[in-house]
Amino acid sequence: MSTGATRPTVGAVVLTMNDRPEEFPRAMASLLAQEGIDLDVVVVGNGCTPDQVPPGVRTVTLAENAGIPEGRNIGAANVTGDCLFFFDNDAILPTADALARLAAELRDDPTLAYAQPRIADPDTGVTLRRWVPRLRASDPERPGTVTVMAEGVVMIRRSAFDTAGGWPGHFFLFHEGIDLAWRLWNHGGTGRYLPGIVVHHPATNPARHAAFYRLSARNRVWLARRNLPAVLVPLNLAAWVLLTLWRIRDRAALKVSLAGFREGLHGGHGPRAPMSWRTVARLTRAGRPPVF
Repeated sequence: MSTGATRPTVGAVVLTMNDRPEEFPRAMASLLAQEGIDLDVVVVGNGCTPDQVPPGVRTVTLAENAGIPEGRNIGAANVTGDCLFFFDNDAILPTADALARLAAELRDDPTLAYAQPRIADPDTGVTLRRWVPRLRASDPERPGTVTVMAEGVVMIRRSAFDTAGGWPGHFFLFHEGIDLAWRLWNHGGTGRYLPGIVVHHPATNPARHAAFYRLSARNRVWLARRNLPAVLVPLNLAAWVLLTLWRIRDRAALKVSLAGFREGLHGGHGPRAPMSWRTVARLTRAGRPPVF
C-alpha cells in the first residue's frame, strides 16, 4: 500500500439488481461523500443495466445474475486501488471518514489483509450476531483479530485479495466470506474487527432468499472440501450437521438443508487447496478453529 503523505487509493464495488430504488441512491451518496481517499467506484448490474447511477460512476452490465461473489470479482477487476471496498447497496456510511480510517489500518499494519467495520441497524443500533465475525459475538463493540468476515461491508488489501484468488464465484451466495478469509489467512494475512467504525445496514433476515437453506448447506460442504486438510473435513461437516439439527425446527427447512448438504457432497466445490497446519494453528489461536 501507499505510505507517507500519499492518500489511500480505494476501489469500491457495489452490486445492484435495480430492486432498491430508495436504498441504492442513499448508499451511493454516502460512498461518494467519503473524504481523505482517492476513490474509484464501479456499479455492477447483476443481470441488469444499472439504474440511478450517479454521474461519473462507471458501470458493468451482466446479462445474467452471476451471483454475489462472482459479481464482486467482476467489479474488483474493473476498479483500481491499493484497497478494495465491497459495499452492499442498502448500506450507508454515516461518517465521511469511514473508508479513510479502514484504509489507515491496512496502511499501518502490513500483515493485515482485511478490516471489518461494525455493522449496525440504522433504526435500532443493533448489531446482529451474524455481523460479528467471531464465535463469541455477544459483545459487538469488542475489537480484535478475526478469522472470518461479514462480506457485505469489508475492506480488503488488493494485493492480498489477488494472491488469494478473490471470492469463490461459483458459491453464488452465502459463506463466500469464510472461504476468502481462510485463504487470506493461509497466505499469511490476518483480519481485524473495528467496532469503532460503524456502517449502517438494515437488519434483514438471510432466510428471505428462496434458496437460503439449500445454498447455505451446499456451500458449507464446499467450504470444507475446498479449504481444510482431509482429516478435518468430516469433523467440520459433522459439527455443522449437529448444529443444524439443533437450530432448525421447521421440518421443511431442515429437509431443504439436508438436500443442500447432499448436493455439496456430490461435488462442484472446485479444486482443493487445503490450508496448511500452520494456518489451522493460527486460526485456532485467534479464537476460531476451522472445525466450527
